[in-house]
Amino acid sequence: MDLIGSVVVAGLTTGALYALATLGLSLVWGALGMLNMAHGAMLTLGGYSAFVIVTRLGLPMPLGVLASCVTGAAAGAVIYLSVARPLLARAPETFETTIMIATFGVAVALENAILLVFGGQPFGQPVQIAGTLGAGGFTLPNQNLLIMVTAVLLMLAIAAFLKQTKGGRAIRAVAQNREAAELLGVPSGRVYLLALALSGGLAGICGLLVSSITQLSPTLGADPMLKAFIMCVVAGLGSIPGGIVASFGLALIESFVQYQFGARWGFPVLLGIVILVLIVRPSGLFGRNQVRRL
Repeated sequence: MDLIGSVVVAGLTTGALYALATLGLSLVWGALGMLNMAHGAMLTLGGYSAFVIVTRLGLPMPLGVLASCVTGAAAGAVIYLSVARPLLARAPETFETTIMIATFGVAVALENAILLVFGGQPFGQPVQIAGTLGAGGFTLPNQNLLIMVTAVLLMLAIAAFLKQTKGGRAIRAVAQNREAAELLGVPSGRVYLLALALSGGLAGICGLLVSSITQLSPTLGADPMLKAFIMCVVAGLGSIPGGIVASFGLALIESFVQYQFGARWGFPVLLGIVILVLIVRPSGLFGRNQVRRL
């Protein structure tokens, strides 16, 4: 039972991280129809921002957390202003294709910039909580608990923002029908900027949490980006609730597969699930054909 409990904890922790990465990716896809290939690089920026604030500048950990969020949000805003907005204005009919190529270039540039500044040697993330909670022989690391609680709180905050605020309602309106929203006075450009900034902020926090249980490296965001894309495909691109459910479900499956058959089988099983879902339901488990939902 202790082993099963550890597997479940590992699955839920991984699922929380996948859900945060997927949430940011789905938010941008739902609002802009944009697959942001630089999402993983924004995760990496968030992790390194906290590292610099706490280790290099000697400031308190809460400021490191704030720095990771602000840096990610700023990166998202810069990507919209410098890349997405010009492409959307010049060729909206090919935007979904060109933005993938453009943001992939941004991701490569950011990764190499981080490599030049910090080098390829991995670093430990100082923003973390030591210790464990124990009950009946079962132990739960405090850091894992922090990751799960943080992820749940952020998901609830985003859900409340989308449903109860003017900005959130604007994002949902543009996601459903941009032309109709613009006719009603919704400034789509500001909505796109807000969506990418929110996505970047979530990515920065996710990068901080990922690096707290792994290590900081220039390629930190590559694996979460790939897994987030898998979750989005399984759930249906643009489906935020579906992406969260898929993240926890597939993370638990991956954790049990790795426990039963070895770590090398986890990712192939996820790919097999993606292929099966695409064959049976090409729009994803929670997606709808010809409709983008947020």
